[in-house]
Amino acid sequence: MSTRTATTIAAESDSAVESVNKTLRAVYTDMDDVDFRAGVDRLREGGFEVDYLNTSDSAQIMAQAPDATALLVGYAEVTAVMMDAMPSLRIIALLSMGFNNVDIEAARERGIWVTNIPGAATEEVATHALALTLSLTRGLTFYSSAVQSGQWNARDSTVPPRLSQTRLGILGLGRIGTRLAELGGALFGEVVGYDPVLPDTPVIRQQLAAAGIRRTSLEEVRSTSTVLSLHMPLTPETEGMVDAAFLAQMPQGSYLINVSRGALIDSQALRESVNAKHLAGAGLDVLDEEPPTVSGHPLLGNPRILITPHVAYLSDFTDAEYVRQQAQNVLSWAAQGRPDSPVLELL
Repeated sequence: MSTRTATTIAAESDSAVESVNKTLRAVYTDMDDVDFRAGVDRLREGGFEVDYLNTSDSAQIMAQAPDATALLVGYAEVTAVMMDAMPSLRIIALLSMGFNNVDIEAARERGIWVTNIPGAATEEVATHALALTLSLTRGLTFYSSAVQSGQWNARDSTVPPRLSQTRLGILGLGRIGTRLAELGGALFGEVVGYDPVLPDTPVIRQQLAAAGIRRTSLEEVRSTSTVLSLHMPLTPETEGMVDAAFLAQMPQGSYLINVSRGALIDSQALRESVNAKHLAGAGLDVLDEEPPTVSGHPLLGNPRILITPHVAYLSDFTDAEYVRQQAQNVLSWAAQGRPDSPVLELL
């Protein structure tokens, strides 16, 4: 654990910013199929040397970027050991809203900024959750497959519910959960929501009411919603929260949607619930293992479990905006001593 004082950290941060006229090194780790050339151009125009490692392997990152000032990360994990191996590191810029792949407390102790991309894909992720919902409840996968195989008159054993007579439940009432409520309110008979950390203030109550959400208990949302959509962060408290006991308390024939974090769900328990036809189906854009092991992941191979490959954020707008914001966080830090969207505030 670092023993440096807040004064020392602040002085180091000031020194790093003052050295912006010297050669600074920005290193992209893993970008997969993201076209991040615009980010590279912006960083180079801002005076950075830029490299791309094309890896999420911690050993390779430490070996190839020991002098990195800025680390621009896709899905790679960034640990305290890695930070200590990069003593010049002053900012870790993520390409997502979530930040559970970085040891935040270790970054704080070392005076390293961590940034995310808040709000850029709110519309896209909420729309994707609704698309999964509509596909499942209307049986689109079944009926499309039936027509393709020449079975025009086939009928699914699960009869679609009339959504105006059902309830949409939302766990997590942040930007995306609230936007889903706004979109789903025209379709569902009622929208109910639960959030354990959102304050209960007059302003918040007004915002939830405007979105058409009736805030209530976890128990009521879980046990009365025909469609239950997860919009919770991954924390020690929420990891694995959707387990066998949780699923058993959902209504018979209900649906589960997850566009937030795969590790919220016990995958084996979900598979068993769908196999037993307690749940009518599940729509997932995230898994606890990405990509999943094709021959072994429990959520693969069941036609009532609809899975998309972590693309809920994707649109022509976000494709460029994520890259821009990630690079801009680094540039703002270099120019002003503070990034635009820090996950934590340094002393």
